[in-house]
This record gives sequence, C-alpha cells and structure tokens, in this order.
Amino acid sequence: MANADAPGAIPEDRRKEAFKALVEAQDRRVSVPDSRKEVASRYDMTEADVKAIEREGVEKGWPPL
Repeated sequence: MANADAPGAIPEDRRKEAFKALVEAQDRRVSVPDSRKEVASRYDMTEADVKAIEREGVEKGWPPL
C-alpha cells in the first residue's frame, strides 16, 4: 500500500485516476466514506491517501470537476 506520509509517493497520473474514480463513485450516489473505501481498495491505497488525493484534486480542479 502507498504511504500518505511520503509526499509524491504516488505518481500524479495515478492520483488523478483515483480522484476521477472517487468523483464517479460519488456521482453514483455512493456515500463519501464508502467511495473512499472503494477507491482505496481498487487502487491499493490507504484511506488517508485517498483523502489527501481528494483534497488535492479539489484544490487543483482536476477533472471531472
């Protein structure tokens, strides 16, 4: 699993892919906690990684926003 404490440990393209999956899951009306778990499992990340990616994606306006 990736480590949220290691900045840049997850390549940006992978973070963007996970962010897109997170937004799409929430668009399907999956709850925020469940969507984070789903993406963490699918991309072999921790939920902390997914939360950090979620913050980064919102701050930077990554697609599909």
